[in-house]
Amino acid sequence: MKELFDQLSIDMSKMTTRRYSTSFSLGIRFLQKDLREPIYSIYGFVRFADEIVDSFDGFDKKTLLDKFTKETYEAIEQKISLNPILNAFQYVVNTYQIPHELIDTFLKSMEMDLEKKAYDKATYDEYILGSAEVVGLMCLKVFLEGNQKEYDRLKMNAMKLGSAFQKINFLRDLNEDYNDLGRTYFPGINLDEFNNTVKIDIEKDIEKDFALGYEGILMLPKKARFGVYMAYKYYFKLFKKIKRTTAETILEERVRIPNRKKARILLTSYVRHNLNML
Repeated sequence: MKELFDQLSIDMSKMTTRRYSTSFSLGIRFLQKDLREPIYSIYGFVRFADEIVDSFDGFDKKTLLDKFTKETYEAIEQKISLNPILNAFQYVVNTYQIPHELIDTFLKSMEMDLEKKAYDKATYDEYILGSAEVVGLMCLKVFLEGNQKEYDRLKMNAMKLGSAFQKINFLRDLNEDYNDLGRTYFPGINLDEFNNTVKIDIEKDIEKDFALGYEGILMLPKKARFGVYMAYKYYFKLFKKIKRTTAETILEERVRIPNRKKARILLTSYVRHNLNML
């Protein structure tokens, strides 16, 4: 009868994804059906860890994160957890043989959020690796279903796509991260001196990551390609809007894509995919 609890666990991960991220929810819906639940399960795990360090003010975040980490590895080892999010995640880890070092690196980046408020180049790269690039690799493990040769070939592309997404999040949330959480992710940047020149330099770095990420999308199996392309198109549209926005405005408000434009992205992406015009 564990099947009922396992399905409940997946449903909780799906609900978590849809509640927290319209962009990833949109992309996941256009993966082939058998890939959707594993990716929901990865996102649910990542989101819960992120919530601990970002949202649980007034609680002992370190103790909560340590407990979550311990329970994660217990779930993977025992192949069950009473926490539905961890139960769903352990199944994906064990089924798709996701390397534990990817999980280690991700959780280390969550610890960094508890400790660091400003980053130099080395710690920035370490944080990007843990918070974004290895999450892309977890998803790649699912997409390629055990094909290690293809995983090795597409590994760098998946990492760069995750990196581009995360850096766009940093730009979009610059004001909120600094004023609400006291964090500045981009290395060597004083927000009092943040201007269009600094912003353009960051955007050039993102463009390089996007280019490599896009190359990888084209090499993905067809059953995964359209869903990942949808997430790419959403973030690329968001990135273009950020590029048109002044540094001053970025520091004052969060850049968003209206729902009507998300629908347009879906329609045009669907047409391009079916006409093999990606």
